[in-house]
Amino acid sequence: MSFLLGLTGSIGMGKSTTAAMFRELGHPVWDADEAVHRLYGAGGAAVAPVATAFPAALQDGAIDRGALKEALAAEPEALARLEEIVHPLVAADRDAFVAAHRHAPLIVLDIPLLFESRTRPRMDGIAVVSADAATQRARVLARPGMTPQMLEMILARQLPDAEKRARADWVIPTDTREAARAAVAAIVKEIAPDA
Repeated sequence: MSFLLGLTGSIGMGKSTTAAMFRELGHPVWDADEAVHRLYGAGGAAVAPVATAFPAALQDGAIDRGALKEALAAEPEALARLEEIVHPLVAADRDAFVAAHRHAPLIVLDIPLLFESRTRPRMDGIAVVSADAATQRARVLARPGMTPQMLEMILARQLPDAEKRARADWVIPTDTREAARAAVAAIVKEIAPDA
């Protein structure tokens, strides 16, 4: 039976880099954001139902995320409707991934809004990536098109880092790659010592 490890953390904390470290050690990683991209892409399972609910979001046979954002901004209750469509599809994608890797001793579920989500998959433990606020801010503001106002808006929708750390089974410090790599190795050794 695989150990299902939820991996989460606020924006700019180094979650993608940390997920890659688990992959480098040979552990399968399911990425919630990648799953949504696949579902919204041409031929994706979310295209038809999302296009029915939000016709303006359909462009060239795929869901355009920018157009979808505009549709959501125009209607306060639209996000709940979108979640009703997309969450079951994301869950099915995740379950298929877990089933395909059921013999792996450790499966990582990379879910950015794990604590903020109303529906949480079964997990055996949760690891939170964390860095100091100044490091987080510098990383995020270095992204193309990002502004301090956008960062504040995103952070307002996310659970505070301190609360995420308090709820975690493991905290992975990402101030340096070395610290993150050491924490990942320690978690793997604890969960799957024979892997």
